[in-house]
Amino acid sequence: MSTTFPRTRASRRGYSIDQVEDFLEDARQAYTADPNAPVAVNSTTIRRMAFDMQKGGYSAEHVDAALERLEDAFATRERERVVQAQGDEAWYTEARTIAQEILNRLDRPDGHRFDHAGFLAFGYHPHDVDAFAVRLIGYFKEGRPMSIEQVRTVGFRPKRGGYREAQVDLLLDAVINVMLAVR
Repeated sequence: MSTTFPRTRASRRGYSIDQVEDFLEDARQAYTADPNAPVAVNSTTIRRMAFDMQKGGYSAEHVDAALERLEDAFATRERERVVQAQGDEAWYTEARTIAQEILNRLDRPDGHRFDHAGFLAFGYHPHDVDAFAVRLIGYFKEGRPMSIEQVRTVGFRPKRGGYREAQVDLLLDAVINVMLAVR
């Protein structure tokens, strides 16, 4: 019986034990692989990982915390490899380019930063996203404090015809990538 993480009570739902264990094994193999070998796991795949729920599964809180640490470790290693191969300037130039693309999107007017879901489809509430966009602009333009955790855990209310979730999520991924790049 696996004891990698605390488990929920038998009557409560947690992450699928088998899926978590399989993913962690894939991550271990990717982390220890030869630097030139293709790998299936990187910091982005870790951030986007989702597991099925099962009764008596692993505590989501504990697994999520471990995945955040794992993502940080992979991002650091990815940065080290690029810096070693191409130099610091190339790394920071790429981060600045992505940051500028983020700012270009965020500088759009409220209500128009992202495409909207269809009239009957749910998306993220534009007011919530736009309010967070103002905070991101403060981080990028004025150096206001913001943690990766705040970006990872931001939540938006659903709204019919709201912003397309996929677009917002991709932007948040890019923000996290930049934040990890300049640590």
